[in-house]
Amino acid sequence: MSVMTLPVSERVAAMKGSSTLIAAQMAGEMRARGIDVIDLSVGEPDFDTPQFIKDLAVEGLAHGLTKYTATSGIAEFRTAVADFYRRQFGAEIPVAEIAASCGGKQALFNAACALLNAGDDVLIPQPYWVTFPEIVTFCEANSVFIETLETEFVLTAQQVRSAITPRTKLLIINSPSNPSGRVVPPSEMREIVEACAERGVYVLTDECYLFFAYPPSEPFTLATLPDELRRYVCVAGSFSKTFAMTGWRIGYTIANETWTKAMVKLQSHSATHPTSFVQYACARALADGDAMLAAVKAMTGEYERRRNWFVPALNEIKGFRCAMPEGAFYAFVDVREMLGGEFASSADVADKLLTDAHIVVTDGGGFGADGFIRFSYATSMENLERAVTTMKAMFGIKASASN
Repeated sequence: MSVMTLPVSERVAAMKGSSTLIAAQMAGEMRARGIDVIDLSVGEPDFDTPQFIKDLAVEGLAHGLTKYTATSGIAEFRTAVADFYRRQFGAEIPVAEIAASCGGKQALFNAACALLNAGDDVLIPQPYWVTFPEIVTFCEANSVFIETLETEFVLTAQQVRSAITPRTKLLIINSPSNPSGRVVPPSEMREIVEACAERGVYVLTDECYLFFAYPPSEPFTLATLPDELRRYVCVAGSFSKTFAMTGWRIGYTIANETWTKAMVKLQSHSATHPTSFVQYACARALADGDAMLAAVKAMTGEYERRRNWFVPALNEIKGFRCAMPEGAFYAFVDVREMLGGEFASSADVADKLLTDAHIVVTDGGGFGADGFIRFSYATSMENLERAVTTMKAMFGIKASASN
């Protein structure tokens, strides 16, 4: 029997698969074969969703919230988001500028597709989250990467100014960053938006790690900018990371009313809206800000504890160099010192960890940073300690670490 070939669209054929999801899939397949895997690739919290949010979802079901909602989301959800941003950040956001989405990823997709035309240039700081350039590819626009290695992966306004051309339509930014964990200071973020607004360039900010900023850094959102700047900005927000709700698929956008209407129109022909009773649960949870923030604080405190042990431990391994991330839950390790002999690329180092040690990590090549490897510490301290012990035995310990 012959295998049918499908004429896949050029737009989809041009897209690359998600390297982060591929790594997670490999980990799952290895577990299914009975292999003891240490998965340091996963980009999701290892905590369960807070019980009170689960209870609120059940409450929504009991109230019969099982039908269609408005594409932009139920009024209670959008109002709760606006109220939360006002209480937490002092941002005054009209409800008409808020729309619900099926997770932060759809929020980003909606925002880009509603704005971009074929041939537009989109600025993306490098390293980047793997999905950013693929969304641009789908829109038949052009990804223009801004290399941030010289500024230790922290984007600057000067870099943005130098990269803008008459074809530039959008800047996509992510702070705290996946994969580097670096945080752009609030003053620099504002200057970046100012640089874009001066040239009529829009900004799409992925704020899914908003609350995972470790002291002395603090959570900062572009939703707090004055109206004359914020009208150039779309905030893509998510409950996935912050509230350990990755499987619930709930997010939102905050953008000017015209941009919001365009995104809602697009979503009306795709996902329609996020799950009705999930919107209800999130709305009620946001209204109880103290409980929500207490849950976030507990998770963030544990991630900080892991970071404070894990990053120095990684820096004891021969050939590894890693700056202390200010946010998210990733360590982005420079392994370029290891290249040239056994390893031709960081992908070879990642493969070595996978095949010889059953440690699953994500190669930096997928983030536009060959020579680096992303380690997630959204896992137990036991797994982190096991991984470090194994990698020290495999690669050796730096002389300074043995003194």
